[in-house]
Amino acid sequence: MQHLPDTALILAGLFVLARELMWLAAVSILLSGIDDLAVDCVWILRVLPKRRAVLPPPPATPGRFAILVPAWDESAVIGAMLRRLLGTLDHPDYHVFVGAYPNDPATIATVRGVDDPRVTLIITDRPGPTTKADCLNQLWRAAMVAEARAGRPWKAIVLHDAEDVLHPMSLSVHDRHIPALAMVQLPVLPLPDRQSRWVSGHYLDEFAETHQRDMMVRATLDAPVPSAGVGTAIARDALLALAGPGRAPFDETCLTEDYEIGHRLHALGHRGRMVRHRIDGELVATREYFPASLEAAIRQKSRWLFGIALAGTDRLGWAGPLSTRWMLLRDRKGLVTSAISMLAYLAACLALVWALLRHFGPPGLPPLLGQDDMLLKQILLLNALILGWRLLTRGLLTLHEHGLAEGLRAIPRAVFANAINFLASLRAMRRYYGALGATDAPAWDKTMHRFPADEREPARG
Repeated sequence: MQHLPDTALILAGLFVLARELMWLAAVSILLSGIDDLAVDCVWILRVLPKRRAVLPPPPATPGRFAILVPAWDESAVIGAMLRRLLGTLDHPDYHVFVGAYPNDPATIATVRGVDDPRVTLIITDRPGPTTKADCLNQLWRAAMVAEARAGRPWKAIVLHDAEDVLHPMSLSVHDRHIPALAMVQLPVLPLPDRQSRWVSGHYLDEFAETHQRDMMVRATLDAPVPSAGVGTAIARDALLALAGPGRAPFDETCLTEDYEIGHRLHALGHRGRMVRHRIDGELVATREYFPASLEAAIRQKSRWLFGIALAGTDRLGWAGPLSTRWMLLRDRKGLVTSAISMLAYLAACLALVWALLRHFGPPGLPPLLGQDDMLLKQILLLNALILGWRLLTRGLLTLHEHGLAEGLRAIPRAVFANAINFLASLRAMRRYYGALGATDAPAWDKTMHRFPADEREPARG
């Protein structure tokens, strides 16, 4: 009969496990932290001094814009979104093309119920869901047909989702930056959800960091700036160059076509930027609700990780100058850093257990960190300082966008964000390995959307 390990063996195993996890987590977090600090240095030295960007003057003649809104199972929000867009958008020349699927009668009926000449419903040639890119390509072709009939070219194509709250001046900002820029990305401001402060709320913190710092650093380094999929205007000629003879500027085999299109435009020599302007004190941005439940957040973020960090590596590789490869590394490291964060939490718990055992357990147990562990102690101290800086900047950036209360919540919310990202990583990897060798076309993996209750009022972030 096999005997259970005695207490001494269990304690020895716990000691070794805790130390090894501490080393692994400490070194990994330090490397990631140095990467983040490098971005912070570029942001502080080169972005912040120019943060008050001057809004260019309006063009002599307002440009003509086609707004593409793909919609699958969006009857709950698309009507309110369109009515608010049509009632508040301050621009004289635009047209909205909404793509719906023939097997989605509720969305079709809702769009038809809006009954406005500035809206055209396009019913796709295949039942849904296909990919969002497939729907966008059909909208693009419909917009080009409308352009030929009108005899006036579009200045740009603007991408939006069915749950977006557009700023009234958004097209005006696009109009002022194109054609100097081939792609103009407006910030995305998640709307605070009082019923989901921790799950939906963590999107506030992540977008505050990404769209105030990371995207601005990318532009400064002349690296590709990904589209956020909403609030994106792409010059008509640049998109035409991407479309090619197949008249398909969006890759229909991709689940993160918005991310990749920024890279594809950059590869053709087109400049894309995120622009941040305040008009009458309000940031010109796209506002929307993000998932409020844990399952919905994991599902959405796993799709992003699948498309960007896993399939994106296969599709885009590591081509480009050093700045591009650096940003690709940052886009893809989330799969690893989320796991490392969980290991760090586990190491901290084991360290706490060991400290309690030394105090209440058998006498003579050694400390986890002895006098010979100076290097590990220094790494842990440096990591603590980096963590403090990360939480401080995260809180301040969220405070800047959403106020003091959300800025304070951003600090403890980082734990929730790490857990959600870790669970999303596991789901993304399962999906990726399950898809290897598959021949079926990917399908639109969307989440259910919400729109502000009073569609007539501007939604504030």
